[in-house]
Amino acid sequence: MATVLICRRFPGLSRVTAFSTTTKCKAKSGSSKRKQKKEETPEAANAGTEPAATIQLLNPLGYKVLYNPSAYAKSRAASQQHAARNCGQALDSTFSSTGTAQVQSTFSTTSSQALPTIKNALPNPKFKPLLEQAVSAWPSAAQTKEEAEMEKTEMHDSKEDPRVFQKGRPEYQSLSYNKFELIEVLPLEAGDSVLHSITVCKDKQSPETITDYFRKLSCLPVEQHAALRSDPRFHRLCSYAVESIQLFSTSELIDILKAFVRLVVPPTHPMLNAYENEFCRRVWDMNLDQLLLVADYWRCLERSVPSFLSILFSYANMHWKDLTLPQFVQLVYIIGEGRKSPTDLMQKLESLILKYLDSFTLEEVGTICLGLFKSISGISDHVMRKIGDRVTLQMEEMSSYALVNVLKMLRYTRIGHLPLLKQLGKVIPPRIPMINIQGIMHIALTCSSLHYYDEDILAAVAMSLPSKVTYCRSKDAAKFLWSFGCLDYEPPNEEQFYSSLIEQMHRKLHEFEKFPEHLLTGLLGLAFVQRFPDELIDYALSNEFVQKTRESKYELRKDLFTLGKSVEIECPGYKGSRLSPQFCKEITEMVLNFAKEEIYVRPEIVEAVSLLESMLGGPEYVKSHMLLPHTRSSDLEVHLAMDGRPIPFNFKDATADKKLKDIGVNLTDDLLTQLIKGRSNSQSPVEVEKEAKAHGQERVEEAQAPCTGGRAAFSDVVGDRLKVWPKSQRPLETPPSPVLAQQPREVKLAIQVSNRNHYCYCSKRLLGLHSLKRRQLRQLGYVVVELPFWEWFPLLKRTRVEKLSYLHYKVFNPALLSGAG
Repeated sequence: MATVLICRRFPGLSRVTAFSTTTKCKAKSGSSKRKQKKEETPEAANAGTEPAATIQLLNPLGYKVLYNPSAYAKSRAASQQHAARNCGQALDSTFSSTGTAQVQSTFSTTSSQALPTIKNALPNPKFKPLLEQAVSAWPSAAQTKEEAEMEKTEMHDSKEDPRVFQKGRPEYQSLSYNKFELIEVLPLEAGDSVLHSITVCKDKQSPETITDYFRKLSCLPVEQHAALRSDPRFHRLCSYAVESIQLFSTSELIDILKAFVRLVVPPTHPMLNAYENEFCRRVWDMNLDQLLLVADYWRCLERSVPSFLSILFSYANMHWKDLTLPQFVQLVYIIGEGRKSPTDLMQKLESLILKYLDSFTLEEVGTICLGLFKSISGISDHVMRKIGDRVTLQMEEMSSYALVNVLKMLRYTRIGHLPLLKQLGKVIPPRIPMINIQGIMHIALTCSSLHYYDEDILAAVAMSLPSKVTYCRSKDAAKFLWSFGCLDYEPPNEEQFYSSLIEQMHRKLHEFEKFPEHLLTGLLGLAFVQRFPDELIDYALSNEFVQKTRESKYELRKDLFTLGKSVEIECPGYKGSRLSPQFCKEITEMVLNFAKEEIYVRPEIVEAVSLLESMLGGPEYVKSHMLLPHTRSSDLEVHLAMDGRPIPFNFKDATADKKLKDIGVNLTDDLLTQLIKGRSNSQSPVEVEKEAKAHGQERVEEAQAPCTGGRAAFSDVVGDRLKVWPKSQRPLETPPSPVLAQQPREVKLAIQVSNRNHYCYCSKRLLGLHSLKRRQLRQLGYVVVELPFWEWFPLLKRTRVEKLSYLHYKVFNPALLSGAG
């Protein structure tokens, strides 16, 4: 695979980075495997004609995009409304030093039209000025119609989108703030008159008058709000309101808070502390509608009010049986936006979900799931399946936004609702181009988290992503790479897909300093599909980045270990940073200790080890351990000579096992023939096992006889029959025999006892991590033998004879020896 090196300055980076767009290190076995996979489907076959590397510039350089991450796409008309609102709020922010409730961030993007494909390009210092010249000559004219439409799709109000459900019922008008409420705009002269009255009147104003002033000022034109907030007369009015706060009625306080929302008062404004405290004091004198309305106003102000919410939840906990459907949905919305999960209340709310499930609108179903997801609230499998049943029946009528919220909760609860997932494969692919990048990311991530492989969904995501890639946050790019790598899927536009995401990872390199977990997520996803971008790996394995992972709230050391060891095995020419030996030793010990407690003791593994020891002749012939600790799964290692003889090698474990340390098997020619070619018709597996035990006892008795030493004694051992000696009784002082010095080349078997978690849901398709492991085992010279769960698990309930026969077939398969030879 050709490597294209591009040197280019990216906005926000402190240095110039040279990176490989599609750096790939492939083992022969991995390459042949992927070639075979591509031949299986017409789409994959066509992918063979894709270029080796694609360089994309996705929007003219210097073009500024107002970027407001949101949840997902809706209708085109709604997109236009959101875009207009966001532009107005961005203008308003320029007049205020304290900021606004809607914070916009700007970033530079590149054009969505691709440069000509470059194949088999070598690193060339002349390439940089040529590329810069091409970029500088790129037209900076107005956006095309297609680009404008895409921008509208991506720009949404992250605060308003979750509130769409409130438009579905009139009852929500008394429970929530309506940003689009029609009000009579106050003329500027009237506003000046109000402010003048505040200045002229030297005495304290009555609560009714102060409330009326706030109502009127909040009706000024939006473009005047920023100037009003910085006016000293407005500050004086706020001071009057705080001084008299206990004199206000509850409804007057609520009206003032509503005025603050309209005027977009900054959430950190000091006077809001007094209002929060006063509302906390009055909770038990308010009704539920008022409490939910106040909580909604605090949300619109983007102010965190944990004390108020805590009291609200206590109130709701006492009156949960009286919650109407709109009150219940609004409460769950508030719980989600507050990122707080009151455990005792959530258990009661589950029964209300079942009570109202058939009456919910589809948007309300999405809101319930989003609230549960954001607040990290547990939910029973039964309730989640009921939600899944409802969504499956009406998925085509559901908005993409609400549907993705359901997928988030499905992912969180790890419920494999197969009917829903199958229906998703029919409904969602045509919608993908109209959904914004974060929504698409959650769709892909749901598939990978549930290990659900649907080629139609993944292909639609892959084809849509390159043109949207510059809207990806570092998190989005990483999750896309992880999702496709986890499912081990190669899209039809494989090179374009991966090169665009790798380039975006370079653009977002500065974000990984704050979110190191995203870089490792993306690089592991790439490693699963045999892609190793040198510069990103060099940075990820550097001492500086390793230190950042230690400071992270997540445990990232095992991910670093997996990445570092994979690079060692699959990229022998890699010259960049590597993990220190001490670090690798530390994580290896951690992983092995976990394996001893959680993996080696699993019944399916313990049974396989016991039977293999019995069949082969003892513990010295089998070793249960981790051949590749960085893959975090176990292996059963067995060595065979080229003629099929088992070779002892695990003497340490055999000696440690007191029960078995003196038990061995005399491998006669007859027994070897039975093991390699199968038992004779006259002998049952039970007789074979009895004969093995008899030979083992005979060998023990011979070993206990006095040893005369010297070459003659040793030749007795290797004469007519090869005896397998316990380590403690081997004649160590005798010189090496020429017979042993000419041992034939051996075959090392890595036996995999797989389980369902190694495969995609309801399929026999290996997941990326386990595909990576088997690929690396082959590169290290092992022959991989699998005991697949769909064969081995049912056998665990069968007779010992059947299990031995199955293992004999697996271990002594002649194809293994012929393939290794």
